[in-house]
Amino acid sequence: MAYRIGFGVDFHQLTEGRDLWIGGIKIPHHKGALGHSDADVLLHAICDAMLGALSMGDIGAHFPDSDPAFKNIDSKVLLKKTFGMISQKKYSVVNIDSTICLEEPKIKPYSIEMRKAIASIVNISIEEISIKATTTEKMGFTGRGEGLVAYATVLLKMDNV
Repeated sequence: MAYRIGFGVDFHQLTEGRDLWIGGIKIPHHKGALGHSDADVLLHAICDAMLGALSMGDIGAHFPDSDPAFKNIDSKVLLKKTFGMISQKKYSVVNIDSTICLEEPKIKPYSIEMRKAIASIVNISIEEISIKATTTEKMGFTGRGEGLVAYATVLLKMDNV
């Protein structure tokens, strides 16, 4: 197939004493995401979407949290490795659409930086990357500030088609 679409989602708890990384950018906040890596929910969701588009499993299959090599790893490295995997299959990214769900902090002031960081890794322009944010209106674990969620959809195109 010339085009493939993938969907990814990731969840992480928020806790004191951790940095908050979203979209490859460190965001000032009193809580950070808890995880084996830097727990960047947005980059993890994008990785899952890319892998899913080509039926290559998920991020946990390729970068398991049981492997000490991935302990505290920068998720930009995981995105770069994932992009390398889809490139080996002769696919490239057309566009990325994503949504982050959290009550705070506000994401808009950081969205351009996030788009630039992602674009530089997956070799597309920032105009091809959408990053939106929403609250859950104080409902559920995200509404209580206990965690955050990211959703991503990625369109891939077979190279030279």
